[in-house]
Amino acid sequence: MRDFIIVTDSASDLSDDLAKSLDLVVLPLKFIVDGVEYPDYLDHRSMDPKDFYARVRKGMMPSTAQVNVQEYVDACEKLIKTQKDILIMTFSSALSGTYNSARLAVEQLSETYPTFKILLVDTLAASLGEGLLVSIAGKMRKLGYSIEQVRDEMEKTKLNLAHWFTVSDINHLKRGGRISSTAAVVANLLNINPILHVSDEGKLVARTKVIGRKKALLTLFNKMKETYNPTLSKTVFISHGDDIEAATLLKNMILNELDCNVELINYVGPVIGAHSGPDTIALFFFATSR
Repeated sequence: MRDFIIVTDSASDLSDDLAKSLDLVVLPLKFIVDGVEYPDYLDHRSMDPKDFYARVRKGMMPSTAQVNVQEYVDACEKLIKTQKDILIMTFSSALSGTYNSARLAVEQLSETYPTFKILLVDTLAASLGEGLLVSIAGKMRKLGYSIEQVRDEMEKTKLNLAHWFTVSDINHLKRGGRISSTAAVVANLLNINPILHVSDEGKLVARTKVIGRKKALLTLFNKMKETYNPTLSKTVFISHGDDIEAATLLKNMILNELDCNVELINYVGPVIGAHSGPDTIALFFFATSR
């Protein structure tokens, strides 16, 4: 059986150390700041996240760009030359064109290299939600599961991967068309914190609103208590938009009451952070449903 490599993208927001330990190939999306395009590498060599969020807090409005078809083709051809099959796991197709780039690349590569397996999973996930799925896949690969077994398990369980998050500055969601300008003004005046999740379709959906930061964190925790399914996995990831204190507070809430492992707390990277803004807190775990 030929070995395979997992190819994913930087919207997964994994730590660089974890990605390396799982032998992942991670293609960078891009973020654009003041007209300059930066690759979003997991080691943050292009820009430190604290610097990125400091600029956003001062009013900088970043934009983003997807991984293109040729970048997938080039990365995969390097792996094929080393006699590796490939499992590509992408950022949600409902949130980025990255999945479509991967799909077109797979079609092209499959024609050119028909004896190699090049499989594709749309995670329908984002940030460390995508990252959690990819990390499970990487661990399965390390344990000797076949490429088909890993692909099938990802397709089977991806709709059990819950994403719950809250944002501090609602204007970033307004820029992305998620809420109206009027709603943003009212929310900021009343200190309203929206609670959002990623749906079964991989879309960003607002679910409820609470007043105050502490109530927002408690709501994320309660959402986990309501739906957490440890029989699927006890692994929990938390990401933050430069607010490690709030992320740690949420971690402690969870560990005090639930039988789980908070295995990773990491930054929301610049690509996701360009749309969610500073002080975002996001919680990812396996649940009865999203």
